[in-house]
Amino acid sequence: MKIGIVNASSRFAETRGEAIKAWFEANVPDSSISFVFHPAVFQKHGHFGGDDATRANAFVEFANDPRLDAIWFARGGYGSCRIAEAILPRLTDEARKKRYLGYSDAGSLLAMLYKAGFPHVAHGPMASDAVRSDATAWRALDWLKKGASSSWEPTLHEDPRPAVAFNLSILDALVGTYLEPDLTGHVLMLEDVSEPLYRIDRMMFHLTAQPSIRRVAGIRLGRVSEIIENDPDFGLTPEEIVRYWCQRSGIPYLGGADIGHDRENKVVPFGHR
Repeated sequence: MKIGIVNASSRFAETRGEAIKAWFEANVPDSSISFVFHPAVFQKHGHFGGDDATRANAFVEFANDPRLDAIWFARGGYGSCRIAEAILPRLTDEARKKRYLGYSDAGSLLAMLYKAGFPHVAHGPMASDAVRSDATAWRALDWLKKGASSSWEPTLHEDPRPAVAFNLSILDALVGTYLEPDLTGHVLMLEDVSEPLYRIDRMMFHLTAQPSIRRVAGIRLGRVSEIIENDPDFGLTPEEIVRYWCQRSGIPYLGGADIGHDRENKVVPFGHR
């Protein structure tokens, strides 16, 4: 099993790369699961991990490489939406065989791949999360290696309907664009980080007002963490906000989801399992 690590978004520190390498050396000494960073992973171009062309070319190169079994996003941040349109036409049948794992900003590319019919796409821990805890790393690797159901978000074992998971900010930005997949009949799981509650409320208004989103089977809410303080206090919890907009839009609210920007983030394979 060999995994290719690419960076589609913000700068990725070499120190974090060294930490990932040390984790693999300590926990997979037989190299039964190995990885390789694309040489462009640590490039810098302003905010981004290399300019748009560099990041797009790196993704395409690794996705099409028959020596690699899976693609693991290095980190999130911002930037993957800038390269999506340049990537998709260049992907081969070899790219369709691979598993793709990430979340946060990587959601733009996951949405693109899912819309294009790629069968093994999932929201879950990124390579940079591997050093958060051994459990986090193995959860990701078990899914990347064999699609292990032990890595799944728990409600997926009970609900046979197709599912997807997104960072709320990312999904809110891509609805109505060429990246938006058809989520009719899907259980939609949402999470977010570092937002004030008024923005969570505004994004839920915009998201649930979309005719396409009103065709989902329902919404589950993961963790909304590191909330930026409102002045004055917004007066509603994240769950109360989501319940409010689900009720107004007629979308069933299905409860919680075990996903978020943290070490407990579970894997949500897109579509039917």
